[in-house]
Amino acid sequence: MNWEVIFQPDTLALYGEGLVTTLKLLLSSLAIGAVLALLGALALVSRSWLLRKSVGAFTYFMRGTPLLIQVYLIYYGFSQLEWVQARWDAVWPWTYFKEPFFCAFLAFTLNNAAYTAEMLAGSIRETYKGEVEAARAMGMSRWQLMRRIVMPSAIRRTLPAYSNEVVMMLHSTSLASTVPSLVDLTGAASRVYSDYYLPFEAYIAAAAIYLSITFILIGIFRLAERRFLGYLAPRKA
Repeated sequence: MNWEVIFQPDTLALYGEGLVTTLKLLLSSLAIGAVLALLGALALVSRSWLLRKSVGAFTYFMRGTPLLIQVYLIYYGFSQLEWVQARWDAVWPWTYFKEPFFCAFLAFTLNNAAYTAEMLAGSIRETYKGEVEAARAMGMSRWQLMRRIVMPSAIRRTLPAYSNEVVMMLHSTSLASTVPSLVDLTGAASRVYSDYYLPFEAYIAAAAIYLSITFILIGIFRLAERRFLGYLAPRKA
């Protein structure tokens, strides 16, 4: 055991770089993924057959294939096509596809959006009929009903499942280490392992950081659930 190497300034700086990359991937993919998930959920419960089937096919593919394959399809597949490479120096948005970070971010965002959209759509379908009937009795339009009653209720009820999705997405960011020149936490641990041949110490250090972030995320979601789902808790006698 040689823990002194882990606490050397250069090693800590490497883990710090990996932590920043991991958090940037996580937060950016969750933020954009949430917007796409909201639009996708509305499409999944819409009256349009074309919208339901199109978005349903997208979520089926993203949930039915491994995230690692999706990262490979974007970075080693789509971004390596000749017509993309011919445009990625000057033509927007293809300029982003030469950036390893963007390729990983795109894969994580689309994957997160697919899972979250299905969760949110399920919560929308399970909205209590009494709430809907009361809103219609008050003369609300379909858009007002969705915006004021259905969506707030569905988002609150999705929180427990969404917290698991966020934690899983944090752990999934470790797949960014498969993208060349992108150093996340797992990539930092792999570099320490290759430089010093200390696999146990390198990956235990990375695991401790992941565990700490997970602990913080779970705490945040528990506070959110207590705040927004408190009305579902059993009443004290």
